[in-house]
Amino acid sequence: MGYVDGYLLAVPKQSKQDYLNHAKVAAEVFKDHGAISVTECWGDDVPPGKLTSFPLAVKASEDEVVVFSWITWPSKDVRQAGMAKAMEDTRLHPDNCPMPFDGQRVVFGGFEVMMQA
Repeated sequence: MGYVDGYLLAVPKQSKQDYLNHAKVAAEVFKDHGAISVTECWGDDVPPGKLTSFPLAVKASEDEVVVFSWITWPSKDVRQAGMAKAMEDTRLHPDNCPMPFDGQRVVFGGFEVMMQA
């Protein structure tokens, strides 16, 4: 059924366009290396929590917005190979595609698709 890489991160509000530029380059790289699609979502209704929440998960500050993203792959094997190639792709190196967010506060994981409706 496919495989998904999911991401949650905090981006400074004033860096929305910088993030979108970064995301467009990254999407091209991932798709060139086997991804089916890349989706980027800018937080619009993301309430803070007391015990758990998206903002707490990434330690978002008042001047940051939570971004929720995912990459779909045809299979885990394609993802493994594609991600390795993407990480070596010079288009994603910081000199070519600076990250407008704190990479240490990114929450990520790989997921096997078990249902899609």
